[in-house]
Amino acid sequence: MATLPKSLLWERVNSVGAEHVLLDDRVGLRARGTMVAAAPLPYTCRYSLATDASWATSVVEVTTEGAGWSRRVRLEREVGQWRIVTSEQGELDTTLPGTEMPELLDSAIDVDLGFSPLFNTLPVRRLGLRDKPVGTVMTLVMAWIQVPTLVVTPSEQTYTWLGEDRVLFESGVFRVELELDPAGYVVHYPGLARRR
Repeated sequence: MATLPKSLLWERVNSVGAEHVLLDDRVGLRARGTMVAAAPLPYTCRYSLATDASWATSVVEVTTEGAGWSRRVRLEREVGQWRIVTSEQGELDTTLPGTEMPELLDSAIDVDLGFSPLFNTLPVRRLGLRDKPVGTVMTLVMAWIQVPTLVVTPSEQTYTWLGEDRVLFESGVFRVELELDPAGYVVHYPGLARRR
């Protein structure tokens, strides 16, 4: 396994937990991360992510594990379509990982992993949002991976560039102002995590 030159760590503020990611962002993004959380139940989530040079997601693989269960989902995007492979052991709940209708994700270029501040960087960097005029609004469909179930659904999300290292993130009725560093990585996600 290749080593990666950068490291980011977020501490959860809404429950006991943290996320640590190793990454290389010299040409697109390659990343490997681990999240641990106490709620909604104790679990560990491990992921790997690769984008192309434009920061469009090429492949993401996620595994979640808790007492008596584990789940895995892999999303790979080729020629505008997502290929999704899943597996599970034990029983977490009645939902199944992945999606029964992958064609609903065809318009998604980015992936959003639940509870992970790293994945908010993908559209910010891909769209060059930090270089746009203040007030620029971008609405897109994301392939949203729920954690810890790994159910995948389309999610319409809106990013509004506010300037001064801030972006307004909206999804449905949810809205939060994210603080970014100069590279576009989240420093503070109110109600979720703060970088250490």
